[in-house]
Amino acid sequence: MEPIDDDRYSLKKTSLSVEVSIIATFTALVAVATIVFSVNVPSTKGYFNLGEVMVFTSAILFGARVGGIAGGLGSMIADLLLGYPLYAPATLVIKGLEGTIVGILSSRVIAMPARKYPRSLSIFTGAIFASLLGLLGVIYYGGFLNISLSFLHLDLVGGNFYVSPISWILISCGWLILILFFSLRLDYKIALLILSVMLGGLVMVTGYFIYEWFLFGSAAIVEVPINIGQMIIGGAISIPLTGAILRRRLIKKV
Repeated sequence: MEPIDDDRYSLKKTSLSVEVSIIATFTALVAVATIVFSVNVPSTKGYFNLGEVMVFTSAILFGARVGGIAGGLGSMIADLLLGYPLYAPATLVIKGLEGTIVGILSSRVIAMPARKYPRSLSIFTGAIFASLLGLLGVIYYGGFLNISLSFLHLDLVGGNFYVSPISWILISCGWLILILFFSLRLDYKIALLILSVMLGGLVMVTGYFIYEWFLFGSAAIVEVPINIGQMIIGGAISIPLTGAILRRRLIKKV
C-alpha cells in the first residue's frame, strides 16, 4: 500500500482562520461528546463519558495543537456546564496534555515510511488492547448500569439497563477482527497509533489520580478503573474511525 503522506493531514500550510475554525469545531465536539452520553457505574460511584473519542480523533487527524487545545478547552467547558467547577482547572491541563501527546506521537507515526516494523507488532498490540477492552468491560461495565443520554441537565433517555458481560467479550473480539483487518490488509501502522493513544491516555489517568489524591486522599483509587476504561473505549472508537478517514484521503490540504 502507498504510505500515508503526513503533509496531506498537516495544518502547517493552512491559514490561521481555517486552523481556528478546526480548533473551534473540535472543541465543541469534545464538549458535546463529554456532556451528552454518560454511564454511572454503581460499583465505583464514577461515570464514563465519550469525551476521549473526540480528544483522540482531533489529535490523530490534526496533530498536537488541535488535540491539545480542543481536548483541554472542550473538556473544561463540559465540566463547567455539568456543574463540576472543582475539576475544570485540572481538566484543562490534563486533557490538554493528553491531546498534545497523542497528537505528537500519532503525527510521527503517520509520517513514518511504510514497512518500518513487522506486522506481528500490530497483531500483538491489537490483542492486548482488545483484551483490556473485554476485561474492563466485564468487570466494571457489566450488569445493571445507570445509563443516560442527556444534554446539560435535560435527560433525553435514562434509566437502569442490564448489560451482559458476554457482550463485552463479543465487542472485544469484533474490535480485534477490525484492527487485524486494518493491520493486515490496509496499513499496519495501526499498532503505533494504539500505543500513541494508550500513552496519552495514561497521562490522563495519572493526572486525575494525582489531582483527586490531593482532594480526596485514597478515595482517588476508585476512579482509576473508570478513567482507564474511558481511555480504552475512547481509543476503541477513535482508532478505527481515524484509520478509515486517513486511508480514504478524506482530509485534504487546504
